[in-house]
Amino acid sequence: MLVLGIESSCDETGVALYENGVGLIAHVLFSQVATHAAYGGVVPELASRDHIQKLLPLIGQLLTQSQRTLAEIQGIAYTRGPGLSGALLVGAAFAQSLAFARKLPCVGIHHMEGHLLSPLLEQNQPEFPFLALIVSGGHTLLVKVQALGDYEVLGESLDDAAGEAFDKTAKLMGLAYPGGPLLAKLAEQGDAMRYALPRPLLHRADLMFSFSGLKTAVAQLIDKEDLRCVKVQADIAASFQAAVIDVLVAKTLKAVKQTGLQQVVVSGGVSANVWLRTQLQAGLTQLGAKAFYPRLEFCTDNGAMIAFAGCLRLAAGQVSEFDFSVKPRWSLNELRL
Repeated sequence: MLVLGIESSCDETGVALYENGVGLIAHVLFSQVATHAAYGGVVPELASRDHIQKLLPLIGQLLTQSQRTLAEIQGIAYTRGPGLSGALLVGAAFAQSLAFARKLPCVGIHHMEGHLLSPLLEQNQPEFPFLALIVSGGHTLLVKVQALGDYEVLGESLDDAAGEAFDKTAKLMGLAYPGGPLLAKLAEQGDAMRYALPRPLLHRADLMFSFSGLKTAVAQLIDKEDLRCVKVQADIAASFQAAVIDVLVAKTLKAVKQTGLQQVVVSGGVSANVWLRTQLQAGLTQLGAKAFYPRLEFCTDNGAMIAFAGCLRLAAGQVSEFDFSVKPRWSLNELRL
């Protein structure tokens, strides 16, 4: 089955073709970073309008790149949630309309399911069951994955997600949007030991996360320090990054010990962070466990993960009703096959 995947949950329009038995055929991604940069963050209405303008041309580009035709597509998958309601509605309306017109099966995909399954697109892939750490701009989750559709959320953020904390802290430091990657780059030049920042919930027995207090601590630190000094900026960035990564790694290793699972999938935008990968691998090696990552271009939102998850669900017989309903808020615990 050749499946068209459509991702439009936030500020990136992604489309892809995946065929079971063959693999990923092609994918195309358009980022709206330039559109939102002037506002210092994502403007939902602008995001929705941009998806409307870009979706059809991107699918045309995808078909040309893959040398496939619309007539060859046998199923359609789209991101149903979570995400920005307007942006999700663009993808849902397009996918459902095309499926209705072409008499094709169509399925709505959970955005986080796409992320946690994305390492299965690689040659070096985990087998079920495994543990998943999803760290993105909107979510921080630890998930026990038994099989497709069988997920148990073990821990999540009580407030800001890890990626959101990176972006907000970067904005406090005056870095350009999107600031998370810039902060991580700046941290490479800094001394992570210079400032003693808190590690929220680090010593709690559960697997929950909280990063808003850390962000506040950095804000107070910035008020006292001279950010005109590049060394001060780098040291603050490094100290902040170390605090976030320490918590992510500690909680993940705790989850490995609690579940006994030896395979750990790490996905989402923050999974591209070099310090996270280095520290996590060191800890997992001591436990005899192994980490699996998607390729860097699939760490952020993309259509390939939606096409892949859609192919698996359509092959299992799941088809969505023909409606445009989306789920801006949607827990992974609610998913079933």
